[in-house]
Amino acid sequence: MCWGDNLKTEDTISAIATALGTAGVGIIRISGENAIDIADKIFDKDLIVAQDRKIIFGHVINFSDEIVDEAIVLIMRAPKSYTRENVVEIQCHGGVEVLREILSLTFQAGARPAERGEFTKRAFLNGRLDLTQAQAVLDVIQAKTKTALNIAQNQLSGKTSKKIREIRQEILNVLAHIEALIDFPEDDIDAIFIEDVDKKIAAQIAEIKIFLDNQRTGKILREGLETAIIGKPNVGKSSLLNFLAETERAIVTDIPGTTRDSIEEFVNIGGVPLKIIDTAGIRNSDNPVEQIGIERARDYAGRAELILALFDGARELTAEDFEILKLIEGRSVIILLTKADLPQVIDTSRFENFIPISVKKNLGIEKFLAAIAEKVGNVDAEMNFVRDEREADLLRRAVQNLEESRSTLKKNIGIDFISIDLRAALELLSELTGESVTDDVINEIFSKFCIGK
Repeated sequence: MCWGDNLKTEDTISAIATALGTAGVGIIRISGENAIDIADKIFDKDLIVAQDRKIIFGHVINFSDEIVDEAIVLIMRAPKSYTRENVVEIQCHGGVEVLREILSLTFQAGARPAERGEFTKRAFLNGRLDLTQAQAVLDVIQAKTKTALNIAQNQLSGKTSKKIREIRQEILNVLAHIEALIDFPEDDIDAIFIEDVDKKIAAQIAEIKIFLDNQRTGKILREGLETAIIGKPNVGKSSLLNFLAETERAIVTDIPGTTRDSIEEFVNIGGVPLKIIDTAGIRNSDNPVEQIGIERARDYAGRAELILALFDGARELTAEDFEILKLIEGRSVIILLTKADLPQVIDTSRFENFIPISVKKNLGIEKFLAAIAEKVGNVDAEMNFVRDEREADLLRRAVQNLEESRSTLKKNIGIDFISIDLRAALELLSELTGESVTDDVINEIFSKFCIGK
């Protein structure tokens, strides 16, 4: 492995492991060789002799022997802990001030503040998790739908790691066969051997491409599909947002220009998170505040991955509608003709595809949701996918190396060159799981975590 001195874990770290705010319970987590000794200094019961995984009730005390809070302490001795180090969790009342005071006491007793994701980083460095599993921890925390959670849990359990290792093993088998021939050059390389090796390499390329084909779906499940609702004022944009969010998220009135800023909300559509953005109605306005909102609406329409373009089916098209039609040209869009419960007068010849809907009367909703699902594509909780561009780049480069090995094999340039390409692919796959990775990459990955995890 390529880890440097900056990733050593001899010191003991501490952090608040629960979200700050008013709550019944809050947790301070301590991890490292001296975790139990540090906790013992600020607790009124003897923790040094406490049994492993024993819950002890008592009081946190400061260095003037004053009671700070009553608490329970859970001791987990190495290696039977999340980090495979000594870990102590202090569970106290969940007020902000009491948590901060107890955390400060752990620092005074010898711990240092944990960095972002440092507990999970230590779990990775100590071999409890590989890199794909460690990153899945963040996906579990941030999962916005049940489907996203199921996929993250599969990754955390090692499903992705297992598949990558299977691919690596198949490539290793081919490499071992080739290097055996290099060691014994008197053995002839016949056409049957070349065909067999080519098939085996091609099969692993196909397996890797399954990950790459699912990259967009994986990104959507983690981050949500950025979806902009656009249309002129009073066309039903806010009503649609409230319907999808199942709450009164936006103000709905008959007064044009009510929405002057963009409103964002994550909604769950068939297990897929959509990052819905309700934008200001696009129209000519002299109001400087509304003008800013309208400009933002145009900006969102230009960069959203999916546009829900709304047109009032009970009215004729206006100049504002035609401006919106120009904005959505060439974009991934679902056109909705709103107010389908009223007599329709809109000229539908202007649209290639459209869905009449009425949120008020629940008309056309199933067809609308089906259209969204079609735009997203197939989502299977058992699917394998890459989680970010770093992983995708590693896999694309691995495919390139494997393709080059096939080309070399067919050209009969030299079997030792095939070995070089296969080793390069193996190195890239090892970097994906963290078996060979640089300090900078590790630090960048875990910097995205919250403190305390």
